[in-house]
Amino acid sequence: MGVTSILFWSLSALALISAIMVLATKNPVHSVLWLIVVFFAISGHYILLNAQFLAIVNLIVYAGAIMVLFLFVIMLMNLNTATEPKKNLWMKLAGIISGGSLFLILISVVRSSVDMSQKSALVKDGNIGLIDTLGKVLFNEYTIPFEISSILFLSAMVGAVVIGKKN
Repeated sequence: MGVTSILFWSLSALALISAIMVLATKNPVHSVLWLIVVFFAISGHYILLNAQFLAIVNLIVYAGAIMVLFLFVIMLMNLNTATEPKKNLWMKLAGIISGGSLFLILISVVRSSVDMSQKSALVKDGNIGLIDTLGKVLFNEYTIPFEISSILFLSAMVGAVVIGKKN
């Protein structure tokens, strides 16, 4: 077992445990902090895949900016357990059924992908995740989807300003 295998499995275990803690923690601030740990583990996976640019962007955008916004929203909402409404029995039952069916779907996907895990990906060069290659592919082959997504983000920002604006 090589060093990369050990790093991969330890980062995977860290990501899974942290993701479970995001859901299991009662305090919303602690959930956000566990989510930051998940993002660090995912960035470690990007580094193992030789995608250093994606790792840094993941840390800056998600672990930095998005998590700060989550913390501000949590602090502004002032989430207390005393103000939390009680959930009725039917909602709990629906949550258990939908969670169980999602779990069964995930198990079936993992079982069907076991055959595919035996095949290895053929990588022709080691420059797949680097900025130069990413930029060439993004701005040559995927220019139109990139521009459409920027227009979509711009319209979402304008919509958020219009909805949040007071009369």
